[in-house]
Amino acid sequence: MKKLSTDVAIIGAGAAGMMCAIEAGKRGRKVLLIDHARKLAEKIRISGGGRCNFTNRHAKAENYLSGNPDFCRSALARFTPQDFIALVERHGIGYHEKKLGQLFCNQSSQQIISMLRQECQSAQVDWQMPSQVKHVDRSPQRQFLLTTERNQIISDVLVIATGGLSIPQIGSTGFGYRIAQQFGLPVTPLRPALVGLSFDAGDCSAFKNTPGISLEVEVRCKTTAFRENMLLTHRGISGPAILQISSYWEPGETLGINLLPDQDAHRIFQAHRHGAMTLPNLLARYLPKRFVQIWCAFALKHIVPPEKTLAQYRDNELLSIANRLHNWQVIPGGTQGYKKAEVTLGGVDTHGLSSKTMESKQVPGLYFIGEVVDVTGQLGGYNFQWAWSSGYAAGRAV
Repeated sequence: MKKLSTDVAIIGAGAAGMMCAIEAGKRGRKVLLIDHARKLAEKIRISGGGRCNFTNRHAKAENYLSGNPDFCRSALARFTPQDFIALVERHGIGYHEKKLGQLFCNQSSQQIISMLRQECQSAQVDWQMPSQVKHVDRSPQRQFLLTTERNQIISDVLVIATGGLSIPQIGSTGFGYRIAQQFGLPVTPLRPALVGLSFDAGDCSAFKNTPGISLEVEVRCKTTAFRENMLLTHRGISGPAILQISSYWEPGETLGINLLPDQDAHRIFQAHRHGAMTLPNLLARYLPKRFVQIWCAFALKHIVPPEKTLAQYRDNELLSIANRLHNWQVIPGGTQGYKKAEVTLGGVDTHGLSSKTMESKQVPGLYFIGEVVDVTGQLGGYNFQWAWSSGYAAGRAV
């Protein structure tokens, strides 16, 4: 089998892998970028509805989940959202802010992929793609030995940028976690994140027939809350608010959903206390009518007969209904899985990595970057920023 040598072998030609290759190549290192996929950077291509939410202006450590919350600070400080924006602008890529600091390409996510490919070419990065890595070993001389379907590669440095388990239909696998475990690095528990939540078989089943209804809510799990849109689907609940809270939710826990975050439901009821209007008709002024009909029948059960007017309710009934509107208790049956998840929560334990370089503390020359690491961003460009920042940090060190 053919053999070749390189200074730096990077497995995974996604966002983090290409960023690392660019920076290492700029420093004169001989870099080989390896990926098993036939199409380059599919996760970038499909992101942001095809326009790539490539960063968030306001990215900071508080926007990330990790067993080691301070780990991401160094990398984020060394390569900031403004640094990536400057790169985008140098390539003449038009972009816009959608909301809350989220930046998208004006045209296509392919522009970001082309930009990274051009930067790799300028840095004289070599490619081996598609090529599946079958084995990774280490020689007595402490070099890494990679056996691929094409050849054998000898490298002084190995960077794992293979992503997580999310969206397996575009090629994600657990390869990076297996390499970590092979070399004795612990991996924290893994689960889908930034993902829709499913209705339990005996809970909220009435809403399965109302897909497409969207409403602005505040959703809370324990001490964390997000205020954005919630979308009802055939399978459960989704939309930005639910994707955000899914990273904090664990099976069996209750979500509290405020359906009227801008209103005081009890005050509204009191203003119509002596009128002839029914509760569903009143709530339909503030919430989608179809949602109101089902919510009243399900969440309030027999408290709200269709013909009952506001004047016929007791004060304690109205107070109870108001409280439910502001804190609708829902226990999801589970997540919609890795096929629908934008990212993987958990990963290579950051306590075993250098926060400055992403290098393993116990295996010199072995680096982990991007989603494979136990650093998970919130929705809105934060995970791409982690890919750029962690890739840059490793690229400046390898």
